[in-house]
Amino acid sequence: MTRTWWRGAVIYQVYLRSFADGNGDGNGDLAGLRSRLPYLKELGIDAIWLNPWYPSPMADGGYDVADYRDIEPVFGTLAEAETFIEEAHELDIKVIIDVVPNHSSTHSAWFQEALADPAARDRFWFSDAPLNDWRSIFGGPAWTQVPDGQWYLHLFAPEQPDFNWANPEVHREFEDVLRFWFERGVDGFRIDSAALLFKSDTGYEDLDEVHDVYRRWRELADEYGDRILIGEVWLPDQERFARYLRPDELHTAFNFDFLSCPWDPAELRRVIDLTLATHTPIGAPPTWVLSNHDVTRPVTRYGRADTAFEHGGRLHGTPSDLELGYRRARAAALLAMALPGSVYVYQGEELGLPEVEDLPDEQRQDPMYARSGGANPGRDGCRVPLPWSGEEPPFGFGAGTPWLPQPESWHKLTAEAQRTDLGSMLNLYRTALRLRRDLLGDGGLTWLPLGEEVLAFARDSGLTCVTNLGAAPVPPPPGKIILASGPLEDGAVPADTTVWLRPAGGMPP
Repeated sequence: MTRTWWRGAVIYQVYLRSFADGNGDGNGDLAGLRSRLPYLKELGIDAIWLNPWYPSPMADGGYDVADYRDIEPVFGTLAEAETFIEEAHELDIKVIIDVVPNHSSTHSAWFQEALADPAARDRFWFSDAPLNDWRSIFGGPAWTQVPDGQWYLHLFAPEQPDFNWANPEVHREFEDVLRFWFERGVDGFRIDSAALLFKSDTGYEDLDEVHDVYRRWRELADEYGDRILIGEVWLPDQERFARYLRPDELHTAFNFDFLSCPWDPAELRRVIDLTLATHTPIGAPPTWVLSNHDVTRPVTRYGRADTAFEHGGRLHGTPSDLELGYRRARAAALLAMALPGSVYVYQGEELGLPEVEDLPDEQRQDPMYARSGGANPGRDGCRVPLPWSGEEPPFGFGAGTPWLPQPESWHKLTAEAQRTDLGSMLNLYRTALRLRRDLLGDGGLTWLPLGEEVLAFARDSGLTCVTNLGAAPVPPPPGKIILASGPLEDGAVPADTTVWLRPAGGMPP
């Protein structure tokens, strides 16, 4: 791969606990992931992004990190992580891992030291009384009292104390953590809650000081050559969002506007145009994301009356037409893959998995569920372990009982069942990613006028993408259709369908 491989890459997100279980304890692990590397190579990805694999009490799915320089024993060992990185590289697959700089775990050595010695508390936000009335992003107050009477800040769960980035020791610690993993061959970092590090009397989101951190991190990453930094940046202001992507800061950041966008032609066109207008002037590639470990799966989301996504909008019992959602998810996948820049695929997206919405309440583990008093079902429904093969659970996930139960109906959605079905979601993804490698990726696009309810554009390579979001079939522009998300109707593109076309005279050289 070139030094700018990330500009047009396909990055596959692995939620390790739910990917594949190699030792039969019901939890996904590095042994399971290593055994499935050939599957990922065949799928056609360029990189794997792993959610946190560090030692953790798992109060928030591993985002409560106890030690940034080791591996959670449930997942494996540090030596095994190094072997995994080597094996991925042998298959020409890059490895990106999470780093969580906003907060730690109450089980971390630093926080335990702070509890024992008030003089060691400046690495976190401690106070004799809550400094404000901030609420946790997960619900409830953002301040928790310790036994000696002081209070500490946690923007997320109480088990996740926020670091004090006004302390230079915190800066040095994370720079050392980055070096630790770069030295072990990691190709980049996805930065969790990237805009939240600094706090002031009035707020904590997107304060100017955060950019100095990422300028220093960029200098550090550049010392190692072909390494990248990816920001999780949720900001409604695109001008401020773009500041994180200046040439001396992060390489890319997640496009949450696109992920959250409803299945609506005007809104999708607006978000795509805004994304390109934001990224082009600063020379940064856009990213296109349909789902992740925090988001309702597309098959379920696109089948609802309201197809947009909001974290606070998760509700029990919201009906979904899964057949409609499946059709739209296929169309959305081809649309996202055809856009210029890099694209992310969350594990199971390529299998067309729906959200699991009927999990027993006693088995839900997401703190969003507990801290909302059950009003918010949380994110467990998109984290259910993958179905690999067989007719009944655990569907080849591993020998033991999975940590979250899989629906019986998933026997139709296993990777094994879809492998030989030419019309399956899995084979749609495989074909699309193969074509994308040659014909799409980084570059620009030109919109084509096919009507208000149709998104149609041509890429620099000459490939044309047409997505019909209207009710009536539309005739495609001239050219040869090389891929379609669903069957055509007398040569026309039906509702909720995307097609890719080559020019009639062939692709330009």
